[in-house]
Amino acid sequence: MKAQTKETQAQMTPDSSLEELKKGNKRFVEKQQLSRNLMQQVSETSTGQFPFATVLSCIDSRVSSELIFDQGIGDIFSVRIAGNFVNEDILGSMEFACKLAGTKLVVVLGHTACGAVKGACDHARLGNLTALINKIEPSVAAVEEPQDESMRNSSNIDFVNTVAEKNVEMTIAEIRSASPVLAEMERQGEIKIVGGMYDIQTGLVHFH
Repeated sequence: MKAQTKETQAQMTPDSSLEELKKGNKRFVEKQQLSRNLMQQVSETSTGQFPFATVLSCIDSRVSSELIFDQGIGDIFSVRIAGNFVNEDILGSMEFACKLAGTKLVVVLGHTACGAVKGACDHARLGNLTALINKIEPSVAAVEEPQDESMRNSSNIDFVNTVAEKNVEMTIAEIRSASPVLAEMERQGEIKIVGGMYDIQTGLVHFH
């Protein structure tokens, strides 16, 4: 399996890029990963990189984008932060990835049983983590059910996962509103911005 080149990147569209990630996740789940010589890909990408997608995911050790989408060196930009939300620096990174480096797809990837989301559901406070939790808490408030406060915490895994999905939706909205560069590229059909949820029990990514 050869690394992406300028030519192969140019041939890909936002739709075909999404399809490639879907196929890669299917291979991962079915244990049919492509055979790659990673050191060959190191050599092939030593003079330049031409990834086709940018994936914003959580730092969770179980959610490595390269592994769950069966991608190699030089295939995707991987942005990771607890709770997979955006800030100015991450938006700048995405703008670089899409506008300057040519990726066709932005994926905001949440996952089930997310620790950062659990922390937001419990309104956890701890050092610098507090500021991070504060950025996820609007997603907690945006999920209206259940109204019973005793059910709106990390012990209710359905609530946690619903908040994680809402966080993906709100992060996509934030990308579009806070990055005129990416919003314009999406309007022009140059990129797509999509959300997904990774199931830590099955290995499946559900796109929405």
